[in-house]
Amino acid sequence: METAGAYGGGKAGGAFDPQAFIQRPPVIVRAVCWLFSVIVMGCISAKGWYVNKTDGKEYCVYNNDTNACNYGVGISVIAFVASIAFIVGEYLFEQMSSVKTRKHYVLADMGFSAFWAFLYFVGFCYLSNAWGKTEIPPVGTANNMQGAIAFCFFSIFAWVACAFFAFQRFRMGADAAFAPAYEVEGAGSPGAFPAYPGAPDPQPAYSDPPFSQPHSGNVDYTAPTY
Repeated sequence: METAGAYGGGKAGGAFDPQAFIQRPPVIVRAVCWLFSVIVMGCISAKGWYVNKTDGKEYCVYNNDTNACNYGVGISVIAFVASIAFIVGEYLFEQMSSVKTRKHYVLADMGFSAFWAFLYFVGFCYLSNAWGKTEIPPVGTANNMQGAIAFCFFSIFAWVACAFFAFQRFRMGADAAFAPAYEVEGAGSPGAFPAYPGAPDPQPAYSDPPFSQPHSGNVDYTAPTY
C-alpha cells in the first residue's frame, strides 16, 4: 500500500530534486559522519604506527596498545561504509511504497546510529586513556593522535543527531498510524456528528423504548367485572 508522507517521507514515485535532497538535515548530518570517519581513519593510519628500532616490531603510538589503534580504525571503517549506505537509503526512502519497509528502515537507522554513537564514546574514552599513559610518543605523531581523539568525540554528537532524526521519523509514523483509529472510534459512538454536512446520523443518540406498539382506535381501560 502506498502512503503519502509515511514516516516523514514524501509520496512514493515523486520527482527527485537533487538540491532539496542535499539540503535535508539527515543527509547533511550523515555526510558529517562520513567525513569524521575519514579523518579518524586517516589520523591513525598515517601516524598511528611506528617501528621499534630495538626489536624491529611495529607498535601503536597509543601506549604501544595495538588494540587501541585497531579499535579506532575498525569503528571508523564501518562508520564510513554505513554513512554511504544510509545516504543511499535516504534517496531510496522516497521510493519506498510500503509503510512496513519504511518503518524497518527507520528502526534500523535509529538503532545503528545510537549504537555507533555509543561505540565512538567508548573509543574516545579508550584512546584518551591510552594517550594519557603514553610517555614519549614518536616525533611528529602527537597532532594526528590527538586529532583522532578529538574527532571521535565529535562523532558521538554526529551519530546522536542521526539517531534523533530517525526517532523523529518513527514518532511521525507512529502518530500517523494511530490517528485513523481515533476517528473510527469516534464515528461509531452514539450521537456522533455526521461525517459531512447533510449526511445522515450514523447512530441516533436516542431511540424508542423497546416493546412499544402504536395504539389505534378507542381502547377500554375499565377493569373487568367478575
